[in-house]
Amino acid sequence: MTDEAPVLNVPQDVLDHFAKLGVTAQTFSGGHLGDKLGIKVVEASPDRVVGTMPVEGNQQPYGLLHGGASAALAETLGSIGAMLHAGPGRYAVGVDLNATHHRSATSGLVTAVATAVFKGRTAATYEIAVTDDTGRRITSCRLTCMLRDL
Repeated sequence: MTDEAPVLNVPQDVLDHFAKLGVTAQTFSGGHLGDKLGIKVVEASPDRVVGTMPVEGNQQPYGLLHGGASAALAETLGSIGAMLHAGPGRYAVGVDLNATHHRSATSGLVTAVATAVFKGRTAATYEIAVTDDTGRRITSCRLTCMLRDL
């Protein structure tokens, strides 16, 4: 591990798990999309991953949260859960992402909760709910990741 703090604010126990898989803290920093979007992971396990992202800086021209930013948040969190489920010597690759946008957000933070709905030997599927500061659902996503050996 490096002395640099990971930009995504990933909890140390998650970084330690990723380090066992050969993934360093630098994977979460240094110009990666999550860094650019301001994603912060606040809880992570194979069953549930929670993270936040600011609306500011992730808006489309009309000032609304960009749907692609919501999808990127969802895929980031679901992929972390799948990677944690895959375990040592394995990795996760997103193969299907579905996003339905229900309403807009114009300010504040959005919070996403990725919940495992299927954890198999070769695939994992997560449902991700993205909500605004008041708890209203902004976006519903489903992510399926293929699990591969290193």
